[in-house]
Amino acid sequence: MRVFVSGGTGFAGSHLVDRLLKVGHEVAGLVHPASSHQPVPEHENFRPIMGDLMELASLKAAVSEIRPDVIYHLAGQALTNQSWEDPARTLAINGGGTANMLEAARRFGRPRVVVVTSAEIYGRVAPDMLPITENSEPMPAHPYGISKWTAGLLVQLYWQRYGLPVIEARPFNHIGPRQALGFVVPDFASQLAAIQLNQKAGTISVGNLSAERDFTDVRDVVRAYTMLAENGRPGESYLICSGRPVAIETILETMIEMVPVEIEVVRDPERMRPSETPRLMGSYAKIQRDTGWEPEIGLRDSLRDALDDWLGRLGGRNNE
Repeated sequence: MRVFVSGGTGFAGSHLVDRLLKVGHEVAGLVHPASSHQPVPEHENFRPIMGDLMELASLKAAVSEIRPDVIYHLAGQALTNQSWEDPARTLAINGGGTANMLEAARRFGRPRVVVVTSAEIYGRVAPDMLPITENSEPMPAHPYGISKWTAGLLVQLYWQRYGLPVIEARPFNHIGPRQALGFVVPDFASQLAAIQLNQKAGTISVGNLSAERDFTDVRDVVRAYTMLAENGRPGESYLICSGRPVAIETILETMIEMVPVEIEVVRDPERMRPSETPRLMGSYAKIQRDTGWEPEIGLRDSLRDALDDWLGRLGGRNNE
């Protein structure tokens, strides 16, 4: 099967490409060097295509030439804090870039398309409204959330107007090896790995640890994407989550247990922002019903692999 992936040199995208190549698909990946943080795969069945989501003509040319059976659209601006620094660019990349991808898909071959958005579209959710489902009302609290909500609305629009078989995946927090700094697990893992390798004093700086979030291993998440491509219903959205909230403090304590040295936790006043949403969790009932997916990799295994990944990065080894 021919597959086209945008964002294949990012965190989740690199795991998705690995999975697709492992089962024998021919994979073409849209590569934007300025935003890539994983190497381009050196595999006989992987074809890199240099391009930009904001250049519709080049996207059309790529899809026209490849004629993919499936498109996975993961590329975009992924940091909520960064979306406040340049809201217009975030909206353009995540909203306009998705529109460009869908335009290219509908004009050339009409492949099945999986568009990855985010559970950040729900914003501040009251505790009595949990768990979040696909029917929960979106109330995004930042430009990133608005940009991903826009992308999800385009999924419905292109199915309704053009009959393009496009599906929306809404993942919650996903964790594991290869994640860039700027997210809680790699921020902890990088500091703990540096301490273990004697590259840093034995203190870890943290912010607010009381918030509870719904974490899923990235490898389970990309497995969900492939199952949606096979069995998801066009025009529909699907939450991808673990279904249980975990406190950030529990994440930290679990990772500290994995480090064979004494660790002092220091509360950094500059990081101590109160959480506007103290508790979040979702329901994966819909994707389980339609595809059979459910999470398989436990939280401790995800955290262990994330820590090992940073030990490899800082220690000069390549870890998967």
